[in-house]
Amino acid sequence: MSKETLEWLNANVLVGFTDKRGDAWHYRAGLQGTEPNHYAGPIPVEDVKRRLFGWKAVPTPIYVPGTTAGTFDEVPGRRAILRSDTGHVMGIFTDAYEPHAYEVWLLDTIGRLLDADLSIGSAGLLRGGAVAWVSVEVPETITTPEGVAFRPHLFGATSFDGSLATTFKRAVTNIVCDNTMAAGLAEHGQQIKIKHSRHSQLRLDEARDALNIVYEIADDFTAEVKRLCEATVTNREWAAFLDAHVELPDQPGRARTIAERKRDTLTRLWTHDIRVAPWKGTAYGVLQAVNTYTHHEQTVRGAQRAERNMLRAVTGGVDDLDHDTLTTLARVRGEVTLAA
Repeated sequence: MSKETLEWLNANVLVGFTDKRGDAWHYRAGLQGTEPNHYAGPIPVEDVKRRLFGWKAVPTPIYVPGTTAGTFDEVPGRRAILRSDTGHVMGIFTDAYEPHAYEVWLLDTIGRLLDADLSIGSAGLLRGGAVAWVSVEVPETITTPEGVAFRPHLFGATSFDGSLATTFKRAVTNIVCDNTMAAGLAEHGQQIKIKHSRHSQLRLDEARDALNIVYEIADDFTAEVKRLCEATVTNREWAAFLDAHVELPDQPGRARTIAERKRDTLTRLWTHDIRVAPWKGTAYGVLQAVNTYTHHEQTVRGAQRAERNMLRAVTGGVDDLDHDTLTTLARVRGEVTLAA
Protein backbone atom coordinates (compact mmCIF):
# COMPACT_ATOMS: atom_id res chain seq x y z
CA MET A 1 0.00 0.00 0.00
CA SER A 2 1.36 3.41 -0.94
CA LYS A 3 2.52 6.03 1.52
CA GLU A 4 -0.11 8.39 0.13
CA THR A 5 -2.88 5.91 0.92
CA LEU A 6 -1.60 5.39 4.45
CA GLU A 7 -1.46 9.15 4.90
CA TRP A 8 -5.07 9.38 3.75
CA LEU A 9 -6.27 6.67 6.13
CA ASN A 10 -4.46 8.20 9.11
CA ALA A 11 -6.06 11.58 8.43
CA ASN A 12 -9.51 10.67 7.06
CA VAL A 13 -10.56 7.58 9.04
CA LEU A 14 -11.48 8.03 12.71
CA VAL A 15 -11.31 4.96 14.94
CA GLY A 16 -13.00 4.81 18.33
CA PHE A 17 -12.91 2.47 21.35
CA THR A 18 -9.26 1.54 20.77
CA ASP A 19 -8.97 0.64 24.47
CA LYS A 20 -11.36 -2.23 23.61
CA ARG A 21 -10.27 -3.18 20.08
CA GLY A 22 -6.66 -1.98 19.82
CA ASP A 23 -5.17 0.15 17.06
CA ALA A 24 -6.42 -0.14 13.50
CA TRP A 25 -4.14 -2.01 11.09
CA HIS A 26 -3.39 1.21 9.18
CA TYR A 27 -2.19 3.17 12.24
CA ARG A 28 1.20 4.85 11.79
CA ALA A 29 2.37 7.21 14.54
CA GLY A 30 4.49 9.18 12.08
CA LEU A 31 1.49 9.89 9.84
CA GLN A 32 -0.89 11.13 12.51
CA GLY A 33 -0.22 14.83 11.96
CA THR A 34 -1.25 17.30 14.64
CA GLU A 35 -4.32 15.34 15.79
CA PRO A 36 -4.47 11.54 16.27
CA ASN A 37 -7.21 9.67 14.45
CA HIS A 38 -7.55 7.08 17.25
CA TYR A 39 -9.84 7.56 20.25
CA ALA A 40 -9.66 5.46 23.41
CA GLY A 41 -13.44 5.83 23.81
CA PRO A 42 -16.27 6.98 21.53
CA ILE A 43 -15.71 9.50 18.74
CA PRO A 44 -17.42 12.84 19.50
CA VAL A 45 -20.03 13.84 16.93
CA GLU A 46 -18.45 17.29 16.66
CA ASP A 47 -15.10 15.74 15.74
CA VAL A 48 -16.69 13.89 12.84
CA LYS A 49 -18.29 17.12 11.64
CA ARG A 50 -15.09 19.13 11.98
CA ARG A 51 -12.52 16.62 10.78
CA LEU A 52 -14.41 14.78 8.04
CA PHE A 53 -17.57 16.58 6.98
CA GLY A 54 -16.51 20.24 7.15
CA TRP A 55 -17.05 20.82 3.42
CA LYS A 56 -19.90 20.78 0.90
CA ALA A 57 -20.74 18.78 -2.20
CA VAL A 58 -21.34 21.47 -4.82
CA PRO A 59 -23.38 20.75 -8.00
CA THR A 60 -21.61 22.52 -10.90
CA PRO A 61 -22.53 22.90 -14.60
CA ILE A 62 -20.37 21.07 -17.15
CA TYR A 63 -19.02 22.92 -20.19
CA VAL A 64 -17.53 21.65 -23.45
CA PRO A 65 -15.82 23.56 -26.29
CA GLY A 66 -18.39 25.44 -28.38
CA THR A 67 -18.81 25.55 -32.12
CA THR A 68 -17.13 28.95 -32.19
CA ALA A 69 -13.44 29.04 -31.33
CA GLY A 70 -12.77 30.18 -27.77
CA THR A 71 -16.34 29.58 -26.57
CA PHE A 72 -17.82 26.95 -24.28
CA ASP A 73 -21.33 25.54 -24.16
CA GLU A 74 -23.05 24.11 -21.09
CA VAL A 75 -23.94 20.42 -21.32
CA PRO A 76 -27.72 20.24 -20.81
CA GLY A 77 -29.07 17.93 -18.12
CA ARG A 78 -25.64 17.12 -16.68
CA ARG A 79 -23.69 18.42 -13.73
CA ALA A 80 -20.58 17.56 -11.79
CA ILE A 81 -20.44 17.15 -8.00
CA LEU A 82 -17.36 18.94 -6.67
CA ARG A 83 -15.81 18.93 -3.23
CA SER A 84 -15.94 22.56 -2.07
CA ASP A 85 -12.58 22.66 -0.27
CA THR A 86 -10.38 20.88 -2.83
CA GLY A 87 -12.31 21.12 -6.10
CA HIS A 88 -12.10 17.34 -6.51
CA VAL A 89 -14.70 16.08 -9.03
CA MET A 90 -16.46 13.24 -7.23
CA GLY A 91 -18.99 12.34 -9.90
CA ILE A 92 -20.95 13.45 -12.98
CA PHE A 93 -24.71 12.90 -13.05
CA THR A 94 -28.01 13.89 -14.63
CA ASP A 95 -30.13 16.58 -13.04
CA ALA A 96 -32.25 13.86 -11.42
CA TYR A 97 -29.40 12.89 -9.08
CA GLU A 98 -29.85 14.26 -5.56
CA PRO A 99 -26.66 14.43 -3.45
CA HIS A 100 -27.18 13.23 0.11
CA ALA A 101 -25.12 15.55 2.31
CA TYR A 102 -23.00 13.53 4.71
CA GLU A 103 -23.72 15.64 7.76
CA VAL A 104 -27.48 15.48 7.21
CA TRP A 105 -27.98 11.94 5.92
CA LEU A 106 -25.33 10.18 7.99
CA LEU A 107 -24.34 12.18 11.03
CA ASP A 108 -27.66 13.79 11.88
CA THR A 109 -29.50 10.51 11.30
CA ILE A 110 -27.00 8.48 13.31
CA GLY A 111 -27.04 11.17 16.00
CA ARG A 112 -30.75 10.69 16.49
CA LEU A 113 -30.15 6.99 17.08
CA LEU A 114 -27.53 7.55 19.77
CA ASP A 115 -28.36 7.15 23.44
CA ALA A 116 -26.49 6.43 26.66
CA ASP A 117 -25.38 3.02 25.38
CA LEU A 118 -24.63 3.80 21.73
CA SER A 119 -21.74 5.88 20.40
CA ILE A 120 -19.83 6.47 17.18
CA GLY A 121 -17.16 3.78 16.84
CA SER A 122 -15.74 4.67 13.43
CA ALA A 123 -16.22 7.15 10.62
CA GLY A 124 -14.29 7.86 7.47
CA LEU A 125 -13.91 9.07 3.92
CA LEU A 126 -12.63 7.14 0.90
CA ARG A 127 -12.07 7.90 -2.79
CA GLY A 128 -11.07 11.49 -2.14
CA GLY A 129 -14.19 12.05 -0.04
CA ALA A 130 -16.62 10.57 -2.56
CA VAL A 131 -17.60 7.77 -0.15
CA ALA A 132 -18.33 8.18 3.57
CA TRP A 133 -19.50 6.07 6.48
CA VAL A 134 -20.39 6.40 10.16
CA SER A 135 -20.69 3.38 12.46
CA VAL A 136 -22.58 3.19 15.76
CA GLU A 137 -21.42 0.70 18.39
CA VAL A 138 -22.00 -0.35 21.98
CA PRO A 139 -19.13 0.53 24.35
CA GLU A 140 -18.25 -3.01 25.41
CA THR A 141 -16.86 -5.85 23.32
CA ILE A 142 -18.97 -9.00 23.62
CA THR A 143 -17.37 -12.45 23.94
CA THR A 144 -19.38 -15.61 23.31
CA PRO A 145 -18.85 -18.80 25.38
CA GLU A 146 -16.99 -20.17 22.35
CA GLY A 147 -14.36 -17.43 22.65
CA VAL A 148 -15.52 -15.24 19.74
CA ALA A 149 -15.02 -11.57 20.64
CA PHE A 150 -17.07 -9.16 18.54
CA ARG A 151 -18.59 -5.70 18.38
CA PRO A 152 -22.09 -5.27 16.90
CA HIS A 153 -22.66 -2.06 15.00
CA LEU A 154 -24.90 -0.16 12.62
CA PHE A 155 -23.34 1.21 9.43
CA GLY A 156 -24.57 4.33 7.74
CA ALA A 157 -22.89 4.96 4.37
CA THR A 158 -23.43 6.98 1.21
CA SER A 159 -21.50 8.42 -1.73
CA PHE A 160 -21.13 11.32 -4.14
CA ASP A 161 -19.73 9.17 -6.97
CA GLY A 162 -22.78 6.99 -7.63
CA SER A 163 -21.25 3.84 -6.13
CA LEU A 164 -23.61 3.64 -3.15
CA ALA A 165 -27.18 4.44 -2.32
CA THR A 166 -27.52 5.79 1.19
CA THR A 167 -27.44 2.58 3.21
CA PHE A 168 -28.10 1.68 6.85
CA LYS A 169 -27.02 -1.84 7.67
CA ARG A 170 -26.44 -4.22 10.59
CA ALA A 171 -23.00 -5.80 10.83
CA VAL A 172 -20.45 -7.26 13.25
CA THR A 173 -16.73 -6.63 13.69
CA ASN A 174 -14.78 -9.73 14.67
CA ILE A 175 -12.06 -8.45 17.01
CA VAL A 176 -9.47 -11.23 16.63
CA CYS A 177 -9.04 -10.54 12.91
CA ASP A 178 -10.61 -7.07 12.49
CA ASN A 179 -13.06 -8.55 9.95
CA THR A 180 -16.56 -7.40 9.16
CA MET A 181 -19.09 -10.25 9.26
CA ALA A 182 -22.79 -10.52 8.54
CA ALA A 183 -24.92 -9.95 11.65
CA GLY A 184 -26.93 -13.03 10.73
CA LEU A 185 -24.22 -15.39 9.52
CA ALA A 186 -26.42 -17.88 7.73
CA GLU A 187 -28.77 -15.26 6.29
CA HIS A 188 -28.48 -11.89 4.60
CA GLY A 189 -28.28 -9.05 7.12
CA GLN A 190 -31.07 -6.52 7.39
CA GLN A 191 -30.55 -3.19 5.67
CA ILE A 192 -32.35 -0.23 4.17
CA LYS A 193 -31.26 1.63 1.03
CA ILE A 194 -32.37 5.08 -0.11
CA LYS A 195 -31.67 6.12 -3.71
CA HIS A 196 -30.18 9.50 -4.64
CA SER A 197 -33.33 10.87 -6.25
CA ARG A 198 -35.36 14.04 -5.83
CA HIS A 199 -38.05 12.00 -4.15
CA SER A 200 -35.75 10.40 -1.57
CA GLN A 201 -36.72 10.95 2.04
CA LEU A 202 -34.95 10.32 5.29
CA ARG A 203 -36.95 7.38 6.65
CA LEU A 204 -35.52 7.29 10.16
CA ASP A 205 -38.40 5.41 11.77
CA GLU A 206 -38.35 2.82 8.99
CA ALA A 207 -34.59 2.40 9.40
CA ARG A 208 -34.98 1.97 13.14
CA ASP A 209 -37.68 -0.68 12.79
CA ALA A 210 -36.04 -2.56 9.92
CA LEU A 211 -32.62 -2.81 11.50
CA ASN A 212 -33.70 -3.46 15.09
CA ILE A 213 -30.75 -1.22 15.91
CA VAL A 214 -27.65 -2.58 17.58
CA TYR A 215 -28.94 -4.38 20.64
CA GLU A 216 -30.53 -7.36 18.90
CA ILE A 217 -27.47 -7.91 16.69
CA ALA A 218 -25.53 -9.28 19.66
CA ASP A 219 -28.18 -11.90 20.44
CA ASP A 220 -28.48 -12.96 16.78
CA PHE A 221 -24.74 -13.28 16.26
CA THR A 222 -24.14 -15.07 19.58
CA ALA A 223 -26.82 -17.65 18.78
CA GLU A 224 -25.41 -18.34 15.32
CA VAL A 225 -21.84 -18.65 16.60
CA LYS A 226 -23.06 -21.27 19.09
CA ARG A 227 -24.93 -23.17 16.41
CA LEU A 228 -22.00 -23.17 14.00
CA CYS A 229 -19.43 -24.10 16.67
CA GLU A 230 -21.60 -27.12 17.55
CA ALA A 231 -21.55 -28.26 13.90
CA THR A 232 -18.49 -30.52 13.64
CA VAL A 233 -16.44 -30.46 10.42
CA THR A 234 -14.21 -33.50 9.91
CA ASN A 235 -10.93 -33.50 7.97
CA ARG A 236 -12.73 -35.25 5.11
CA GLU A 237 -15.47 -32.58 5.08
CA TRP A 238 -12.86 -29.81 5.12
CA ALA A 239 -11.16 -31.39 2.09
CA ALA A 240 -14.53 -31.69 0.34
CA PHE A 241 -15.26 -28.04 1.12
CA LEU A 242 -11.94 -26.98 -0.40
CA ASP A 243 -12.74 -28.97 -3.54
CA ALA A 244 -16.10 -27.22 -3.85
CA HIS A 245 -14.94 -23.75 -2.83
CA VAL A 246 -11.70 -23.69 -4.86
CA GLU A 247 -11.91 -26.07 -7.79
CA LEU A 248 -8.59 -27.29 -9.20
CA PRO A 249 -8.31 -27.08 -13.01
CA ASP A 250 -7.27 -30.37 -14.55
CA GLN A 251 -4.49 -28.88 -16.65
CA PRO A 252 -1.28 -27.36 -15.22
CA GLY A 253 -0.93 -23.63 -15.69
CA ARG A 254 -1.50 -20.26 -14.08
CA ALA A 255 -5.11 -20.97 -13.08
CA ARG A 256 -4.15 -24.19 -11.31
CA THR A 257 -1.21 -22.47 -9.57
CA ILE A 258 -3.51 -19.71 -8.27
CA ALA A 259 -6.06 -22.26 -7.04
CA GLU A 260 -3.39 -24.31 -5.29
CA ARG A 261 -2.02 -21.21 -3.60
CA LYS A 262 -5.47 -20.24 -2.37
CA ARG A 263 -6.14 -23.73 -1.02
CA ASP A 264 -2.76 -23.76 0.74
CA THR A 265 -3.47 -20.39 2.36
CA LEU A 266 -6.93 -21.45 3.52
CA THR A 267 -5.47 -24.63 5.01
CA ARG A 268 -2.74 -22.64 6.78
CA LEU A 269 -5.38 -20.37 8.31
CA TRP A 270 -7.53 -23.37 9.26
CA THR A 271 -4.63 -25.24 10.87
CA HIS A 272 -2.24 -22.68 12.34
CA ASP A 273 -3.54 -19.10 12.31
CA ILE A 274 -4.78 -17.68 15.64
CA ARG A 275 -7.60 -15.91 13.79
CA VAL A 276 -9.06 -19.24 12.64
CA ALA A 277 -7.38 -22.27 14.23
CA PRO A 278 -9.13 -22.00 17.65
CA TRP A 279 -12.35 -22.98 15.83
CA LYS A 280 -10.83 -25.63 13.56
CA GLY A 281 -13.13 -28.62 13.19
CA THR A 282 -16.33 -26.54 13.26
CA ALA A 283 -18.55 -24.83 10.74
CA TYR A 284 -17.67 -21.52 12.34
CA GLY A 285 -14.00 -22.24 11.68
CA VAL A 286 -14.74 -22.77 7.99
CA LEU A 287 -16.61 -19.49 7.85
CA GLN A 288 -13.82 -17.70 9.66
CA ALA A 289 -11.16 -19.13 7.35
CA VAL A 290 -12.88 -17.88 4.19
CA ASN A 291 -13.80 -14.51 5.70
CA THR A 292 -10.25 -13.92 6.99
CA TYR A 293 -8.70 -15.02 3.69
CA THR A 294 -10.90 -12.60 1.75
CA HIS A 295 -10.25 -9.67 4.08
CA HIS A 296 -6.52 -10.06 4.61
CA GLU A 297 -4.94 -12.54 2.18
CA GLN A 298 -6.72 -12.36 -1.15
CA THR A 299 -5.11 -10.27 -3.90
CA VAL A 300 -6.93 -6.96 -4.39
CA ARG A 301 -7.07 -5.50 -7.89
CA GLY A 302 -8.36 -2.07 -8.88
CA ALA A 303 -8.71 -0.79 -5.31
CA GLN A 304 -6.93 -0.57 -1.99
CA ARG A 305 -7.71 -3.27 0.57
CA ALA A 306 -9.23 -0.84 3.11
CA GLU A 307 -11.54 0.61 0.46
CA ARG A 308 -12.53 -2.84 -0.82
CA ASN A 309 -13.29 -4.19 2.68
CA MET A 310 -15.36 -1.19 3.74
CA LEU A 311 -17.36 -1.18 0.51
CA ARG A 312 -18.03 -4.91 0.84
CA ALA A 313 -19.38 -4.29 4.33
CA VAL A 314 -21.96 -1.74 3.23
CA THR A 315 -22.90 -3.07 -0.21
CA GLY A 316 -23.74 -6.60 0.90
CA GLY A 317 -20.55 -8.31 -0.26
CA VAL A 318 -19.82 -9.52 3.27
CA ASP A 319 -23.31 -10.98 3.60
CA ASP A 320 -22.93 -12.75 0.26
CA LEU A 321 -19.52 -14.12 1.21
CA ASP A 322 -20.62 -15.56 4.55
CA HIS A 323 -23.90 -16.90 3.18
CA ASP A 324 -22.22 -18.56 0.18
CA THR A 325 -19.56 -20.14 2.42
CA LEU A 326 -22.15 -21.77 4.65
CA THR A 327 -24.25 -22.84 1.67
CA THR A 328 -21.25 -24.61 0.13
CA LEU A 329 -20.34 -26.27 3.43
CA ALA A 330 -23.91 -27.48 3.93
CA ARG A 331 -23.94 -28.95 0.42
CA VAL A 332 -20.76 -31.00 0.91
CA ARG A 333 -22.10 -32.21 4.26
CA GLY A 334 -25.35 -33.32 2.61
CA GLU A 335 -27.44 -30.77 4.50
CA VAL A 336 -30.03 -28.36 3.20
CA THR A 337 -28.78 -25.43 5.27
CA LEU A 338 -26.67 -24.50 8.27
CA ALA A 339 -29.17 -21.85 9.34
CA ALA A 340 -31.45 -22.30 12.32
